[in-house]
Amino acid sequence: MLIGFDIGGTKIEVCVLDRHGDEIFKHRVPTPKTYPLLLKAITDLVSLAEERAGELCQIGIGLPGAICPQTGLMKNANCTFLNGQDLHHDLTQALERQVAIANDANCFALSEAVDGAGKGANVVFGAILGTGCGGGIVINQQILSGPNALAGEWGHNPLPNYHSEQDGPNRTCYCGRENCIERYISGSGFAQSHQVAFDTDCSPAEIIERYQTGDADASKLYQQLVAQMGRSFASIINILDPDVIVLGGGLSNIDSLYQDLPAATAPYVFSDKPTLCFKKALYGDSSGIRGAAWLGRNLT
Repeated sequence: MLIGFDIGGTKIEVCVLDRHGDEIFKHRVPTPKTYPLLLKAITDLVSLAEERAGELCQIGIGLPGAICPQTGLMKNANCTFLNGQDLHHDLTQALERQVAIANDANCFALSEAVDGAGKGANVVFGAILGTGCGGGIVINQQILSGPNALAGEWGHNPLPNYHSEQDGPNRTCYCGRENCIERYISGSGFAQSHQVAFDTDCSPAEIIERYQTGDADASKLYQQLVAQMGRSFASIINILDPDVIVLGGGLSNIDSLYQDLPAATAPYVFSDKPTLCFKKALYGDSSGIRGAAWLGRNLT
């Protein structure tokens, strides 16, 4: 059986999957505040999960961050005490076996490629459109990471064909650059579009609710969002040409996107009649932890 961990800033969740992908066990605890306590929490949860599974399991861990290929140390983790730590080595020692670790967006994409909305596809691009904008690439059910552990990190590319008349004034990203994709087609970016246009705060859910009832201002913002998504996804398609793009995160729950995105994307794709496939994540918020579990299937 397979153990998957989803480690976030506020909670650690663990699950056990059998080889068919059926969930046997799931449990969550608050995220500890120090590195030693995190290691202990993980080892304790492994013991609990294996007690429920009745056997030793292979272990995969997903988290917002990555292992630096040059140093082997953690970087870019939202649990900042993880950064600079040799998490893979320390867990291997503590658990006396190999573990697999990957970025949570990669885990999301892997889950959907193995038995989710991208099942059977050779190339899957998983896009998480939540508070931020993350992504992962899976080829033949294997995560593509890259020498800098950056494959799929499209959110910090510039918004394609940016123009102030259609997209509003420049937006500075927390990364220090201007007009990153994440500042427009994430939940926070969509809310900022409303604030810029109307000088009032409104949540993405409220904007969509108003759009669905025919509100003209909300409809204008929705059309702007779809256009920005179309340009952004076209840049992925022109480079990667995935069989399917699977959407997760809060914005993925806008059902009309799956009808509207192909037409918004096609004009920017280098093909006269492109084949475009956008799907909603089959497992929703559970995709990340399921993907973490699938990480362990090739461990020995």
